[in-house]
Amino acid sequence: MIAEVLLVLAGHSSSLFTSDYHLHPAFRPLLHPGEEQCLQVLGQIALRYRKIKKACETLSRSRSRYVCALSATLNQILKDDYESLVVDTEAKILRRDPELVGQGFFVPLAAVRATFAEWDAPLAALESLMTQLECEDQWQPGPLVDMLLTRSKTGVHRISQIMSSLAVAVQRTWRGQLAAFLVHGSLSPVDPLASDSFVLLEGSMPSCVSHQSRESIIYVGRAIATVKKKKWESQIPREEALQHANLLDTVLPEDQYRFDRIISQIRTNVGEWLWLNILTRKDVEESVVSLANYFLLRNGEFSLALIRDIEHLKISRLTTRSGGTSMIKEQDLNLALLRASLGTTAQHDPSLLHLKFQMPSGPVRPLLPSLSDKVLSSSTTSNLGETTSFDDLLLGTTLILTYTVAWPLDLFLHPSDLQIYSALFNYLSSLRKTHTRIHTCWTSLSNVQRARRRWTGLGEGGTTEDLEVRKQLLRCGWGVVRDMGWFLDSLLGYVMVDVVDEEFRRFRGLLNKPQCARSESVGRKASQNGAGVDAGTNTDRTYLDFTTLRNLHTTYLERLVTGCLLSHPTLAAILRPIFEVCERFVAQVERWGGDVLPALLFEGSLAAGNDKVGVMVQERLQAVSEINKSLHTLLDSFYEQLSLSTSQQPFTATGDASRSILMTSTGNQTMFQRTFVRGKGFEWNGEVRRHVERLLLRLDLNGSFSRRRTSDGEMEGN
Repeated sequence: MIAEVLLVLAGHSSSLFTSDYHLHPAFRPLLHPGEEQCLQVLGQIALRYRKIKKACETLSRSRSRYVCALSATLNQILKDDYESLVVDTEAKILRRDPELVGQGFFVPLAAVRATFAEWDAPLAALESLMTQLECEDQWQPGPLVDMLLTRSKTGVHRISQIMSSLAVAVQRTWRGQLAAFLVHGSLSPVDPLASDSFVLLEGSMPSCVSHQSRESIIYVGRAIATVKKKKWESQIPREEALQHANLLDTVLPEDQYRFDRIISQIRTNVGEWLWLNILTRKDVEESVVSLANYFLLRNGEFSLALIRDIEHLKISRLTTRSGGTSMIKEQDLNLALLRASLGTTAQHDPSLLHLKFQMPSGPVRPLLPSLSDKVLSSSTTSNLGETTSFDDLLLGTTLILTYTVAWPLDLFLHPSDLQIYSALFNYLSSLRKTHTRIHTCWTSLSNVQRARRRWTGLGEGGTTEDLEVRKQLLRCGWGVVRDMGWFLDSLLGYVMVDVVDEEFRRFRGLLNKPQCARSESVGRKASQNGAGVDAGTNTDRTYLDFTTLRNLHTTYLERLVTGCLLSHPTLAAILRPIFEVCERFVAQVERWGGDVLPALLFEGSLAAGNDKVGVMVQERLQAVSEINKSLHTLLDSFYEQLSLSTSQQPFTATGDASRSILMTSTGNQTMFQRTFVRGKGFEWNGEVRRHVERLLLRLDLNGSFSRRRTSDGEMEGN
């Protein structure tokens, strides 16, 4: 009977057990209850083994190479461990080994059960695995690896070892497809990693592959495939391709740190070769100039025309009567881009076709600016450390300006870079729009004032009781618009002249001077520490290597973000309410007919009955006074925080420079912090700090803020 039990454990059928591997009823009276229980357990082990072998045979014919690799590895594990255990047990019994044969002539079933007890839990886990695999018709490598790695995290050593071996087998098969894509640019027709347009397919990547590595895989694979497809004379060297293949053979995706490092190294090497052979300096310079013209508003006539065209679009949609055309769509905004270019230098610029507006919330019905101070109060009382966004100030809803990047330019411009450009456009366009609106309000007040003086002479008209209050209202209104215009003039001049123009000229100069560029590159320190290739360490080179170029552009964006005060959450949180207060005042004046004073013949403009002053004059004086108070409170807070920032550390080269504009994407934020933290830090921190000092000088040119702070301090001291 022992021989038949061993045959059953080896996967053969027997009359000892029924079809469901329960002990046959005819044998029960002949067995001790303990022997019956041992046979029942051994039959259960044999049943699981047969199910697993049958499932492996079925899965080995699967169309998925990953499932076939898993079944082949599992068959080998069972052959080397389980089936060898059956053969070794039989050999020990025939040799009358004392471990199994009692007194040299009988074999206890309990001893056989104890021998195979170690496979009870592993076979149960493998049976569950086979059931899960058979439930799905098609398994993608990503979910399959994730499932195996999850199952390997168990306290049972043998189960963990088997599941890890299966996961390694699947990862090696996946690594072969990855090597074909990264080294040769080829995609398999069966279970490809990416589509024909080089977009990663869903489930093609395990979750242990980071977002940066996924971007790098597409970056390298698309570059190699495109170079081979276009059959350029310059192809990637065979030695470098062999080096990349050898690097991939040394790592698996489950070792995330080493995998990310090797993928990053391959991307750096390929980027260097592409920069020397495919991507030209002319392409980079044209893209940098185009992005600066449209995203950084260096093309002033176009940006001003675009802001006015969007305002006109909002007014035209508000005045239309039909319901369908009252909505603003993305097509309307893209047409506004083309209309704004007419008559400007952007009219014949081919890069204008790469610009496109996106509205994540879909079509929107335009609304007039709010006259209430609820938004202002919520903005000023919120946590100043939170992220502040300016993407809804231009249209009233979230609006994103995108730039279509074609190959090979996307080797230089990453999606995270374009997000930063978009955030800078939102900030600068909001500032430019508010500045334009204040100037329009100033013009309206001036025209109405000249027209009124034709009838009132040197006074403001009205009765004796009204005269002083009307004069106070007019002076207060002019004071508000003057302070708003002065602050926005100072801020806009600082941002456009001291930050955007200066940093743009600096970046262009570094592109044209490779030796200076390498000394200024934020990647020099990283390369000296052995990260990536040794780009920038040989001062005899006369070309600008790709690593230095990328680091220069990263530093350029960081300096722009920092100089525009977006890296300082507190300052950004104060600037937005200032813009909102200005919009509120302009909207109030527009609804009053372009003047803060009511006309003399309007109802409520003059005193009536027992009133000494007209009701309308009182209401307007109260509204303007509230706006004036809110404005000066915000301006004082802004100047105070700006002064404190020169003695604190918010302008260092850390991830903080991207904090206020890249919080929506964790992968992008991580990449941005990783590149920023390699920066030179305090070496250029002084230059950015001098930018801020220039803004302080602009704002306090007449000493109004400093005198006010000095007088407040003396009052507190007394």
